[in-house]
Amino acid sequence: MKNWRPLLGAAFALAAIGAGAQTAYPTKPVRIVVQYQPGGSTDTLARILAEGLTKRLGQPVVVENRSGAGGIIGTDYVAKSPADGHTLLLTVPGPVTANLALYKKLSYDPRTELRMVSDIVTPRMVLAVHPSVPAKDFKSLIEAVRKEPGKYAMGSWGPGTQPHQIQVYMDKSYGLKTLHVAYKGEGPMSIDLLGNVIQMTVGSTTTLKPHIAAGKLRALAVAGTRRVQVLPEVPTFAEQGYKEPVYAITGSISLMAPAKTPEAVVERLGREVAAVVREPEARRRIKELGFEPQGNTPAEAAAAYQAFLPIALQLTRDTGVTLD
Repeated sequence: MKNWRPLLGAAFALAAIGAGAQTAYPTKPVRIVVQYQPGGSTDTLARILAEGLTKRLGQPVVVENRSGAGGIIGTDYVAKSPADGHTLLLTVPGPVTANLALYKKLSYDPRTELRMVSDIVTPRMVLAVHPSVPAKDFKSLIEAVRKEPGKYAMGSWGPGTQPHQIQVYMDKSYGLKTLHVAYKGEGPMSIDLLGNVIQMTVGSTTTLKPHIAAGKLRALAVAGTRRVQVLPEVPTFAEQGYKEPVYAITGSISLMAPAKTPEAVVERLGREVAAVVREPEARRRIKELGFEPQGNTPAEAAAAYQAFLPIALQLTRDTGVTLD
């Protein structure tokens, strides 16, 4: 019996070391990679999150912008980073969904090289038109576009994105003939919409709400299953009788980590992110950006991604666009 005591002591020591290793995270500054340039709404959201996590993790959390190639550069960088929880990705839906259908050769696979930490917010999208367009709701927009084939152009922030999906669906479903104009971002797209270079788009409430409030644009419908808090007077597509998935899906802006990041680290991050999103000041700032706060668990975020992915891929394939 006495010979077991050293063995038991060694076992307890190893267990203590293992427990200590699990709780040691983070051991150095944490980076949140954003796939777009500084100044945009996703970048601002990342900085709100970084500020809150810095306080809770006890290490600096910094935002690093790695923009370009439709989100590919930043996403690939995180997917290939060490899986220790010190390099994270704050991503909009496209780079981890639509890109799988858009690009014939993608340098990463989000399904196998990344894992969900939390869905941070739900960005909400609104169909807006230039005031010169003679439409007060979605049905009258369809009628106006049908009467003058080729006159109306819809802008997007790139091939395969949600506004492009909707433009293609409208043309196919209602016998319309519209022009798709792709931009490198919502900023230049909204400038051309205000200038009547394009006549309509589906853009984020974050970008378009100020122009709608000023009367420079007219909001006709919001995507999703419910109205938007910052535009409560604007009905959904579904409320107007258009209940197809292309008008209902709303992906999340999510925090992801390399796929092999330890479970304990991911769970810790998930808890801390949820706590940050629940903080009153953070929620206020998030809502001012036009986002709806989430902050769910890693398991909930992973399940939401699995449900959203096939719908997003099919809608992207329906556009018929592929990129090299």
